[in-house]
Amino acid sequence: MTQVRQRVALIHGHHRAYRIGGSGPALLLIHGMADNSSTFEPILERLAERYTVIVPDLLGHGLSGRPRADYSLPAFTNAMRDLLLYLGIERATLVGHSLGGGIAGQFTYQYPQMVERLVFVNTGGVTRSVSPVLKAVSLPMSEVAIRSLALPGVLPVASAALGLLGRVPLKLFVDNAECARVLAGLPHAGTPRAFARTLRAVVDPFGQVVTMLDRTYVAESVPVLVVWGSDDPIIPVEHAHLLHASLPSSRLEVFDGAGHFPFRSDPERFLAVLTGFIDDTDPARLTTADLQDALRRDADLDADVDTAAETPA
Repeated sequence: MTQVRQRVALIHGHHRAYRIGGSGPALLLIHGMADNSSTFEPILERLAERYTVIVPDLLGHGLSGRPRADYSLPAFTNAMRDLLLYLGIERATLVGHSLGGGIAGQFTYQYPQMVERLVFVNTGGVTRSVSPVLKAVSLPMSEVAIRSLALPGVLPVASAALGLLGRVPLKLFVDNAECARVLAGLPHAGTPRAFARTLRAVVDPFGQVVTMLDRTYVAESVPVLVVWGSDDPIIPVEHAHLLHASLPSSRLEVFDGAGHFPFRSDPERFLAVLTGFIDDTDPARLTTADLQDALRRDADLDADVDTAAETPA
């Protein structure tokens, strides 16, 4: 097996942890909210046999720093660009899970010339609906509840409860083991604040506040794979069909019975789907001119502005 190593870079004065290994075409794997690069461990070494894999811990996550900083989608996107440039990588296939999928979509919008392919895995940022738990956690003072997990005995009890509920054969509890894994990292110093700022940048009590559906046309010439678990209790599988419909040339793979983490529940199938998609598609070669053309596609519908109406009396 090809070894994937953990490293840390100092970029803009903040520690940015990442895993890297392998050789060949670059794959940038971006994890979801409150998670970290370890989430991809079931597939990393196998991917590194064929590709250069880069797997960062987002700022505020994993082993990366937790400064008082910007945790918005564009800020995470800029950080991904900076890391690739730091490593001397000019282009990559982006694989984004959950929040990471939203970052991958935003990356394509901001830096289209650096994107060869896009893989959305149970991605956020498609439309409004999302788990009621995330809506609740977006409320003020949620950091206090998260910090309480650090109190003696609280986290083991919560994890045990999730484990017991995970045995109930209901879609709602399909990801309980993964939720317990993610939950274990939340009480650490600085994490509740970073998590709250990240969440509130994309979710409020009414659901997701960002969507990529209004600009997916920018990626129409980029090969796109959409992967989803049919029983995802966090972001419904209906989002997969909406995203696929907005990108008619994309491929859609729904993993029956899987939840929010199909690459962990069925890593062999995920590897086969991902590597097959890469083998069967040519990397995109977008330019600034391509983005300009896409933005102007509805130019014939533009209306003249009545400047007089906009002039203050």
